[in-house]
Amino acid sequence: MILNRAVGGLRRAPWVLLPAVWVAVMGLLTWQWSQGADALPALAVTPALTSAAGARRRWVLGSGVLVLAVLAGDLRDDTLDGAGPVLGAAATVLAVIAAAMCTAGRSTLLTAELDRTREIALAAQQVLLRPLPRRAGGWKVAGEYLSASRGAHVGGDFYEVLVTPYGVRALIGDARGHGLPAIGMVAALLGSFREAAYQEPDLAGVLLRLDDTLRRHLRERTLGEHPAAAGDAPRDPVAEEFATVQLVQLTDDGHVQVVNCGHPQPYLLGAVAVPLPLGEPLPPLGLFEPSAETVPLARGQVGVGEGLLLYTDGMQDARDAAGRFFPLADALVVTRPRPGAPLCGPVVAATLRAAVLRHTGGTLADDMALLTLVRDGARVPAPPRPTALSGVPRR
Repeated sequence: MILNRAVGGLRRAPWVLLPAVWVAVMGLLTWQWSQGADALPALAVTPALTSAAGARRRWVLGSGVLVLAVLAGDLRDDTLDGAGPVLGAAATVLAVIAAAMCTAGRSTLLTAELDRTREIALAAQQVLLRPLPRRAGGWKVAGEYLSASRGAHVGGDFYEVLVTPYGVRALIGDARGHGLPAIGMVAALLGSFREAAYQEPDLAGVLLRLDDTLRRHLRERTLGEHPAAAGDAPRDPVAEEFATVQLVQLTDDGHVQVVNCGHPQPYLLGAVAVPLPLGEPLPPLGLFEPSAETVPLARGQVGVGEGLLLYTDGMQDARDAAGRFFPLADALVVTRPRPGAPLCGPVVAATLRAAVLRHTGGTLADDMALLTLVRDGARVPAPPRPTALSGVPRR
């Protein structure tokens, strides 16, 4: 925070110096013009300029004292027609100093309150979308996140990677919409996944838990926002809200299991980058009944030194000024390592992030998240499986 304030002070420095330049120019005009007294009223705005530049109260007071010193020098100048204009300008300066001091004081308080609010918001966002681990089991993890909302670190996209008794489990998803409603849905789904990933022995069970959580969250939110009146037909909140998700389970020997609910197809990163075949995906969460359908489970194999790229549709749907979509397949060619060089997940993630921003000119219409999971062949002991007492009741 101290560094941020120092940087902010350096950025404001040219604007803080503007009042001093203003005083110098107006003072020169006052001394040199035959009708120099006509420039005196312009000196009175100096403290207001200092306050408008975002300076603190001591800067405002200092600029006012500087103006009064200039006016005091004018009182000894015989070329001025009497002291009346100078005294009038001095009185005006004193009044402007008082007003600018009040404004600067309130601005300082509001700035401090805004800084505290930003700190709290950043801490809350980091709790919601926690930093990814550098390693999960035998896999190296990296990710990037870009929010379409200015100043936000969390939006409607989400991801998580956990080391569970059943292997490394990763979740990536996209909640419909933006703003607080989407963030509330993200919080509910991430909380559910962080519990279910440790307790459910298969991905189908995790999916059922996520769907139950989504429906319960939307019902509670809808009842809170729109209480049902007597005689009204019940409103189905899930019919209007949904989330695409992709569940991935990885083992140290490279076996991959994927459950896909309306999410973009992942890429297998090897000698070439190719889409991982998943078959027909399920509809997004909230748009089907998981308990009445068989959950299709796609399988694959990732070799040592290869990896997976998971991403949200904010990346593949990103457009440039001409309306052209981001060429993801072409961008992945650039991230391919040289022959014999290891695949580096953080480099792939950072390169794709930079490519998307370059393609869109730095402006995103939708949130974007991506994950890279690279298998390096290391074997890390998995946590013990939960006992019957520590697990949840089976349905």
